[in-house]
Amino acid sequence: MGREGGYMHLEFTEEQKMLRQSVKTFAEKEVAPLAYEIDRNERFPSESFKRLAEMGLLGVTVPAEYGGAGAGYTDMCIIGEELGVVCCSTSATWGAHSDLCVDNIRRNANHAQKKKYLPPLCDGSKIGGLAMTEPSSGSDVLSMKLRAERKGDDFILNGSKIFISNGPVGDVFVIYAKTSPEKGAHGVSAFIVEKEFPGFSRGKKFEKMGWRGSPTGELVFEDCRVPAENLLGEENKGVDVLMSGLNTERILLGALSLGISRGAFECALKYAKERVQFGKPIAAFQLIQSKLADMSMEIELSRLITYQGAAMADRGLGRELNLISAYAKLFTSEVAMRVTTEAVQILGGYGYMKEFPVERMMRDAKLQAIGGGTSEIQRLIIAREILSAK
Repeated sequence: MGREGGYMHLEFTEEQKMLRQSVKTFAEKEVAPLAYEIDRNERFPSESFKRLAEMGLLGVTVPAEYGGAGAGYTDMCIIGEELGVVCCSTSATWGAHSDLCVDNIRRNANHAQKKKYLPPLCDGSKIGGLAMTEPSSGSDVLSMKLRAERKGDDFILNGSKIFISNGPVGDVFVIYAKTSPEKGAHGVSAFIVEKEFPGFSRGKKFEKMGWRGSPTGELVFEDCRVPAENLLGEENKGVDVLMSGLNTERILLGALSLGISRGAFECALKYAKERVQFGKPIAAFQLIQSKLADMSMEIELSRLITYQGAAMADRGLGRELNLISAYAKLFTSEVAMRVTTEAVQILGGYGYMKEFPVERMMRDAKLQAIGGGTSEIQRLIIAREILSAK
């Protein structure tokens, strides 16, 4: 789009405009050149992660006293979007660390936990992640089987988690487990788990269609001993921890989808202006113009819904955010799939080759409609909210 956040009535502060330009420059100069290689080799973008730490972007929402930037969700979306324009894997890895782990601890931890875990997570000396999904529990997350049993000053965890972003490389994880299985949803607790805890190990690293530079793996707990002081929030109140982060996760995923869409559109637009067929650039043909017009329109709408959600999150709106975050997650993810598919179509045979990034972007876009709550789940949430509205 090339408009530094667009021309619509979105209220960005001068600091946020500077942040966008700073991340955009970093993404284009340092992240983009690595995107093809980390996708091909399925490797963690350690260089970019280190630089994000140096730029103070790993603890965006964390107060300065714990080593963070003390900013908000709008700032977080700006970073996720601009990284997503050039490399979805880098944006996803950063988001799993900064939002799913760091912001979760920031929201729910006590002072001692924050003091212990947030500074190393913010300075990049520790990599974070969140573990919720299990082999038999995806959308039905509360059917989890991972068990945490209290024994003296510890909880003993047994079970496994699957499809965990940053799983193969993470040092600190927010983990959900059943502490009172008989209580159902009221028997789940959250824990902060370190990779060094006895009984913790990593299982399989998964090969993926997209997000290939964002490592995904299995975590295994075999009589894993977790100190009771690492209980995050109250015992059997893990659902409160879980629910506190779902809306902002979906909004941030909306920003990532927006970034993917922008990256694909910009590539397709440039190609359409340069590619000559039948004596003229293909951008002169109405069918190509129609595709570009639809892509541009849907990107603009994606931007509006995403940053409306981010602004609401920054204002601390609760129930109202359920609907807008589901709108944002659903709409932007499906737009990303449409836009990347059309970008490949515009580039034709070149679009199918790894020489051009739209091939990677199309693969990356698919997971946007699955992770963080599938499109089907988002539609159920939207239906529930509009049917219960007074």
